[in-house]
Amino acid sequence: MKKVILTGDRPTGRLHIGHYVGSLRERVKLQNSNEFDEIYIMIADVQALTDNFADPQKIRDHIFEVALDYLACGIDPAKSTIFIQSSIPALYELTVYYMNLVTLARLERNPTVKSELKTKNLEESIPVGFLNYPISQAADITAFDATVVPVGDDQLPMLEQTREIVRSFNRLYGETLILPQEYLSENAICCRLPGIDGSAKMSKSLNNCIYLADESAVLREKVFSMYTDPNHLRVEDPGKVEGNTVFDFLNVFAEDYHFPKYLAEFKDLDDLKNRYRAGGVGDVTIKKFLFEILDEILSPIRERRKELENQKAEIMEILAAGNAKANEKANETLARVRKAMKLNYFE
Repeated sequence: MKKVILTGDRPTGRLHIGHYVGSLRERVKLQNSNEFDEIYIMIADVQALTDNFADPQKIRDHIFEVALDYLACGIDPAKSTIFIQSSIPALYELTVYYMNLVTLARLERNPTVKSELKTKNLEESIPVGFLNYPISQAADITAFDATVVPVGDDQLPMLEQTREIVRSFNRLYGETLILPQEYLSENAICCRLPGIDGSAKMSKSLNNCIYLADESAVLREKVFSMYTDPNHLRVEDPGKVEGNTVFDFLNVFAEDYHFPKYLAEFKDLDDLKNRYRAGGVGDVTIKKFLFEILDEILSPIRERRKELENQKAEIMEILAAGNAKANEKANETLARVRKAMKLNYFE
């Protein structure tokens, strides 16, 4: 059996550093590992419309932006197929078939859906398309015979919904669909990078993001506005590391080699934490250190992105080629599904 990955993002805005540590960095690593036969990366515009249906221009505007972020981070169209969800008609037909395998009560119990409904204030008026999101996602995953789906732990209930649909379909119609497995990042904290305001999660809708495209001056401003310990008023005051957004970021990004380069008076992150807890380290010091680390990481991505901004025609060609390849694969799966369901009337 081929080893196949499906992953993707909703084009509701530019991608941010939470996407980078939670998925983009890992995708590039998996792409270059040569362990997988096929990698599909979907720009999920149809899923984005479920809660942005009144503003489709917002989605249209960000298709190109998301593609830019992918390429700037190192996604290689020669190794990974980047495609646009709405350009793959087979996905809609598969979604309709799978809708008959899931009850309304089961959709309403999905923890990820419940959480998203609350976050987006849709609990009193739930669009059917939004509630149907897990079924649409099952169509996306199974259409490409994905054996592996990279997810954060908050997305595990969505993947389990897909697995339930696959089991139900195969029980009714024979072994037709591939049962996907989750792929969790080795560093679980990467899946929960907080917002710069101290919120539990970085989110475009909460306006608490550091974007991959942010210029150095903007990055500096955002880092220096980060939530720390509100009781750490003076340098000599003892400070809390836990719940301190700057240290949450340093836990993800700081490496031992950063210290002699940017903060030579400390040996490593544990040394910095101990001194901060004891008192004697100011917030300006730790924010400056974090800024220099992030600027080092984001500078090459930012520069590559600027180069690509002037190559819109070439990028749209990449997307068109990806759509063609994705359509070919999805249509093959749809034909297999229709045959299993005995809907192939003219064969």
